[in-house]
Amino acid sequence: MTADYDALAKTISALTEGETDQVALMATVACEVHHSDDRFDWTGFYRVTEPGLLKIGPYQGGHGCLVIPFDRGVCGAAARTGEVQLVPDVDAFPGHIACASSTRSEIVLPVRNAQGEIIAVFDIDSDQPDAFTETDASALSSILTDVFAR
Repeated sequence: MTADYDALAKTISALTEGETDQVALMATVACEVHHSDDRFDWTGFYRVTEPGLLKIGPYQGGHGCLVIPFDRGVCGAAARTGEVQLVPDVDAFPGHIACASSTRSEIVLPVRNAQGEIIAVFDIDSDQPDAFTETDASALSSILTDVFAR
């Protein structure tokens, strides 16, 4: 099963309509995205809790890392640069943090609020190499903007 991003966006929009609590929104997005595609092995948020620091937020899958500094790993790079990180081979990413040994590829997207501030990153891991595309990045970025920057 591969994500039908149009249907996914409509479902998430309907489920989150009127909700303003960021944790509730994150939990809903993580659940819906995780169950939408067989490639998605771990799906979740790392929240910006203080300058330069991410802490685990709502997720689906096995345990995640609890704390990630902005200067470490793929999630840190997304938070630090504000850019999507599309990693076809995590072993080739300098400083990759192996929260799960099964992870082969990863996509991490910055999450911004209505003021454009990065409030979190959305991390999806796959146990398949080169699992993510620019189409995934674009569709997921659009969903995150619709939910968190409204």
